Amino acid sequence: MVGRGIGEPPAQRLLDKVRQPATYYHVKGCDTRIQVHQGGTRSGKTYSILQSIVELCYQNENAGAVITIARKTFPALRATAMRDFFEILEREDAYNPDLHNKSEANYVLFGNLVEFISVDQPQKVRGRKRQILFINEANELSLEDWRQLLLRTTNKVIIDFNPSDEYHWIYEDVIPREDATFFRTTYKDNPYLDRATVQEIERLKDADPNYWRIYGLGERGVNQAAVFTWEIGELSGKRIGTGLDFGFTNDPTAVIDVYQDGHTLILHERLYSTGLTNPDIGEELDKMDLHTIVADSAEPKSIEELHRLGHNVKPARKGPDSIRQGIDIIRRHKLLVTAESTHLQKELRAYRWEQDKNGRNLNRPVDRDNHGIDAVRYVCLNLLTTNRSGKYFLS
Repeated sequence: MVGRGIGEPPAQRLLDKVRQPATYYHVKGCDTRIQVHQGGTRSGKTYSILQSIVELCYQNENAGAVITIARKTFPALRATAMRDFFEILEREDAYNPDLHNKSEANYVLFGNLVEFISVDQPQKVRGRKRQILFINEANELSLEDWRQLLLRTTNKVIIDFNPSDEYHWIYEDVIPREDATFFRTTYKDNPYLDRATVQEIERLKDADPNYWRIYGLGERGVNQAAVFTWEIGELSGKRIGTGLDFGFTNDPTAVIDVYQDGHTLILHERLYSTGLTNPDIGEELDKMDLHTIVADSAEPKSIEELHRLGHNVKPARKGPDSIRQGIDIIRRHKLLVTAESTHLQKELRAYRWEQDKNGRNLNRPVDRDNHGIDAVRYVCLNLLTTNRSGKYFLS
């Protein structure tokens, strides 16, 4: 049979002989309906779960089961779990292109349907039932997303996530359930990591204790130094401007709309993607009904190119303490973020003040993973000003 391993379960030839990441054995040995896999970076949890799904399909050949692999957005799903799934099939000589429906994002594996969906597609979330569900990076989802997916899953649910949130519905609504089993893993549970990777992870111990706690030890985050407090909310009020922070290879280009409704700012993510050239950014902006765009003034060439493409892009005014000033303006408002703005939410959860060796907050934020936040700051610093009473208004 084309697209099938030679007489043995896919991945089984190696799996029987080599010690696997701990998550692999957790999945195989757990019989509760819900499995919760909390782990630090490079713990091997996602890859191991996918290996187990491939094995399960082999062991239940022609069962006609529907297995859903989901994440909040499809680009993120395609770049992570979906890529790893097909890598496993190709490695084990189990991939058959005739069984891969790329337009529908599904694959028929040993007579079972494996489908890939993003939770930002309501018709998919509220679609047909499935037997097995795997949610990758489940902390990106809302509680309502979780409830809708769970209602339509009959047999088993597996979720994984990095514990970057101190408070989350996973801790309150999933882990305490009688039909849920909780596992925590770290990089030490993955025997495939090379020494250089291990050393890089362990450098976090001294460089950033909280980051080490989350991504090194796989423990629940304690965000005592959070810069912003915010909530999920709906768009309202008037759009005061759009912020643009340029990126390319590793850093994403972020485009964020900022709305004002009285003393409330509402933030809405329009674009968050790596690998975009300036013409690419221009094409994306063409799709949006934007008026005033404030961009990073450190990129005058990029701003000029977008001007020539017909976009009203202004350089952000910066000063010696513009980062802190922009933060102060934002913090004087109630802050809401739309449910669709998943990347911005992730940034806001992790954005915090630097701390000294005694754990005291310093007067500057950690300069990491703040591209969407910078875009918001450009708008607030340049399009909102303050009068003597301390109230902010459009400039």
